[in-house]
Formats: sequence, structure tokens, C-alpha cells
Amino acid sequence: MTTPMAAEKTIGRVDEQGLLFEYTIKLTLFAGLLELILYRLTSRLGMHFSKVAQEHESVRWLFKGLSSIGFVLLNVVALLVFLALGLLLVRAVHAASASWLERAIWPPVALLLVLTLAYVVLVIAQVEMGMLASVAYNAVAWLAILLLVVHYLRTHASWSQRIFVLTFFFGISGWLYFQIMSTTYGVLGIATPVPLVHEISRGGEALMVLASILSFVAFGAEGFWSRNRRQRRRVIWFGVVGGGIFLALFFIDFLLGAYDPEAAFRMRKAGEGISWIFQMGMGYTFYLPFALYLVGLLCWSYTVIKLVRMGRLAGYGIGLMFTAGYALQLSHLTLMVVLGLILLGLDRLKLAAADPQAETQESLVPSSSPLVGTHS
Repeated sequence: MTTPMAAEKTIGRVDEQGLLFEYTIKLTLFAGLLELILYRLTSRLGMHFSKVAQEHESVRWLFKGLSSIGFVLLNVVALLVFLALGLLLVRAVHAASASWLERAIWPPVALLLVLTLAYVVLVIAQVEMGMLASVAYNAVAWLAILLLVVHYLRTHASWSQRIFVLTFFFGISGWLYFQIMSTTYGVLGIATPVPLVHEISRGGEALMVLASILSFVAFGAEGFWSRNRRQRRRVIWFGVVGGGIFLALFFIDFLLGAYDPEAAFRMRKAGEGISWIFQMGMGYTFYLPFALYLVGLLCWSYTVIKLVRMGRLAGYGIGLMFTAGYALQLSHLTLMVVLGLILLGLDRLKLAAADPQAETQESLVPSSSPLVGTHS
């Protein structure tokens, strides 16, 4: 008797998680992107055009209004992230079965929420937080991220996706190392520089840029291996366009420097202005060639748009992970990274029987991810 062929299908779609959770995640990503543009980037852009704002009152009011909207969105995003993680914690508590690793993930996540809430209460009460609290918060965040990455590696077989997640982990760990070690040295009163702090921080930034490019390789280029010709053409066209932009930007500075040094100087000054905005808003210093950052942005954007249109949780997860930026200077940005990794872990492939009768019987039973567990 022959065994029917098996095919892979995605489980953990956003529309399978319940109406409240679905719209919470969608609003979180949408509001997070707007907050990034209107608050973390536009407010810095307004500082860059401070002289213009002084001469034109309308420009000053424009940037002030956009920044105010962005600040409101910052609080909205924080509440939505809290709600999403709270819903996941409730599901985890009611999980019927879970491995030791899955059970170990949620205590540090819950502790992060408690610490964030305690910080908000102390700020309202006008109680000054010590640097030791910052060290503890970042250490717990790193532990939660580490456990989520280990869980992802254990539950996902795709090597391209594993490499992507590992690259992101080591990248964001560069920033957390910088924060934890520099703050610890300050608490202990050690005047000597932290070992390799700048090298590791810059290495982390480079790995974050690499991870944004690898997101396309791991998820965005999946259509290249499918039998759908339309998807394959889209991937090929994006690869050709993205590669062309990369090569053009990579050599444009050299060509301008050879034929028009003044234009090359103006272009470099404009690049410094852009890097300053993104450094203040997201933590990227742009010490690498500008072409790499732009290609990373294109790869990340293509991947997120594609996966979100497909309704996959991986799209929302990757979107939140990189929307938070490299410098996790605000607590809700750290929670966005944690939430993004959880969503990424909920998106996975499983073997589905090609027998229509078996597939029909399987569809009668609601699927759930082991990370969240089943409901009793």
C-alpha cells in the first residue's frame, strides 16, 4: 500500500489566533510603523531643520504637530504590546502541555511586563530609578530573547530561517552588551573602559543590517522555489532591482568623486544628515556603506509586505523586530522585539497529507502552536 504524498503548509496564521489577538497584532504593527516615522524619525528631522523652522513658523508647527501625534502613538503601541503579550501569557497559563523550554520562556517575559509596569508607576510617582534597575531589565530581556531563539531553533528545520534568527540574536545582543556592561561599570564606579564595547556594538549593528537582508533569503524568497510562476517572477524581479540599486549606490560615490568632487561632497553631507536622523531614532550609525542599509530596508520591506499579505505571523514578527530598531532605548521597543520573536516562533510549517479525506478530518480539529499551547 502506497503512502500518500505529503505537502508542507503554514500553521500559525494571524487569523487563527482569535479576533482580539488578530487585530491587536495588526494595530501594533501599523501603529509601530507610524510611531517610528512620526516620532523617532520626524522629531529628529525637525531638529535637523531647526534653522528653517525658526524662519518659517508653519514648518515649526508642522514638525511639532507630527511629533505630538507620534508621541501619542508611542503610548498606544506600548499599550498594544502589553495587551498582546498579556493575551499570550494567558494562553500559556492554560496550556494543556508544554515542554520545559516552553515553560521556561514565559517567566522572564512576565517579569519584563512587571518591571515595565513598575517603571511606569515609579515615573508617575516621580521616584528616580537607579542604574541597577536598567541592568536588571536588560539582563532579563536578553534571557527572554535567548530562550525564544533557542526554542525557534528547536522547532524550525529551515537552515536559512535559523541563520536569520541567529544573526538577529547576535546583532541585538551587541546593543544589550553595550547597555548592560556600560551601565554596570557605572554602577560599580569602574573608570576603565568596557572591554570591546564599541567593537561589539558596531558588530551588532552590522549583524542587524545583515539580518534584514537575510529576512528576504529566509522568508521573502520562498516563492522562488515554488511552482507558482508569478511568485518566482516577483522574486527574480525584486532580486534584479535590489541588486541593481545596491551596485549603483555602491559605485556612485566613486564615480562622483572622479568626475565631480563637489557633487560627491554634497552627497556625503546629505548622507551624514540621514545617518544622524536614523542614529538618533533607531540607533544605526551608518558607518557601513549606505548601499547596505538601503538594500536591507528593501529586503525587509518586501518580506514583511509579502508575509503580511499572506496572513502569516512571521510577517508581523519580523516587522516588529526591526521596527524597534537597534538601540532599544525605550522599554516598549524591547517588548516589541520579544513579541516579534514570539510571533516568528508561532509561524511554522507542518506536513499535511495529500489525501483530501485526511485533510478534511484534520481541519475539523483547531490547530494550535506548542509555544502557546491548547486551551482546556
